[in-house]
Amino acid sequence: MDMLRNDLNSFIDTVSRDREAQLVAIRRDLHMHPEVGFNVERTAAVVARELSGLGIEHVTGVGRTGVVGSIKGGAPGPTLLIRADMDALPIREQTGLPFASAVDGRMHACGHDLHTATLIGIGAVLKEIAPQLRGNIKLMFQPAEETQESGAAAMIADGVLDDVDFALGFHNHPDEPVGTFSFVEGIANGSSDEFEITLHAASGHAARPHLAIDPVVATAQLITQLQTIISREVDPMQPAVLTIGSIHGGDTHNIIPDSVAIMGTVRCQDPASRDVIEAAIRRVCAGLEASMRVRCAINFVRGVPSLVSDDRLLKLTMSAIRDHFGDVVHPRASNLGAEDFALVGARVPAFQLGVGAGQDGRNDQLHNSDYQPDEGCIVNGVVALSLAAARLLS
Repeated sequence: MDMLRNDLNSFIDTVSRDREAQLVAIRRDLHMHPEVGFNVERTAAVVARELSGLGIEHVTGVGRTGVVGSIKGGAPGPTLLIRADMDALPIREQTGLPFASAVDGRMHACGHDLHTATLIGIGAVLKEIAPQLRGNIKLMFQPAEETQESGAAAMIADGVLDDVDFALGFHNHPDEPVGTFSFVEGIANGSSDEFEITLHAASGHAARPHLAIDPVVATAQLITQLQTIISREVDPMQPAVLTIGSIHGGDTHNIIPDSVAIMGTVRCQDPASRDVIEAAIRRVCAGLEASMRVRCAINFVRGVPSLVSDDRLLKLTMSAIRDHFGDVVHPRASNLGAEDFALVGARVPAFQLGVGAGQDGRNDQLHNSDYQPDEGCIVNGVVALSLAAARLLS
């Protein structure tokens, strides 16, 4: 059995590395032509073209612009879904690379171009070894991970999880050396809720504030009070953040405006904390209406839940990686970043693998205009996820 496993592992490694140059070329093409949100038509067409070339059955237009590939194993068994996101960010690239974004104001600054190329490579490998698999594979190429409206939710609504038994995701980590892999046990990240509050008042001359109702002063009080929700109403043993990211109000120095609008986000890991925070925001706004004579219009949008790592999938995946790559696996701390792969994890057991993408001598971060990951993470991800899939479906 060990001999058969070693032969399969060696084959997976060889097939993956034989395709590395092609996958890097695909990544660079996608990097030059970034698309945001659900508007990933060109990217989806590239994916469909590559899947067709590999002889992988696929469906386009899932969740509006997603692509789903299907690979049947040689024997009956469970269905494993592997997911990659495809969308870019509204960032102006500053890397100066020869394959830098050709679209002003858009950039693959989170590595979804890497992810898309990686999943194409995984599809190529699993198609080769499909006769040896007990079960089936779904390849989920998802739009709109970076937007409030979730591409994962749209693809789930279109049935991508029908007949799926478990799921694997992955994400590059430029703050971890290329050639390493990471995992988070239990709760991996944070839920994500967003809110907009507009304070409506009465405009007037800055020199006669008693004849107006000032939404600027009211907004200042509101922001201060909102911060006390975290420090005084949420269990201090439960991680939670409330951040105001935008304030807009007024047009000049001597007029009290009619309104001020703020936007913010709430991140936490405990479902009860989400309820506490939303209720407190509404209560604080109601109090402000009484004390400051403003009217608060609140739009609170529940986003994705926290992603919880399935213990069996985590251990099996990391064991497969450790057996092949050696001692390059390490735990990673949980965080309050959000990821709509959590919507998949809310339906089926799921685990998201961290793939080291840090270049030697650099200190890159995601969502940065000078983000330059090591492209070696592509083939590493292909090998790692293909090994995990083969072990899950053995």
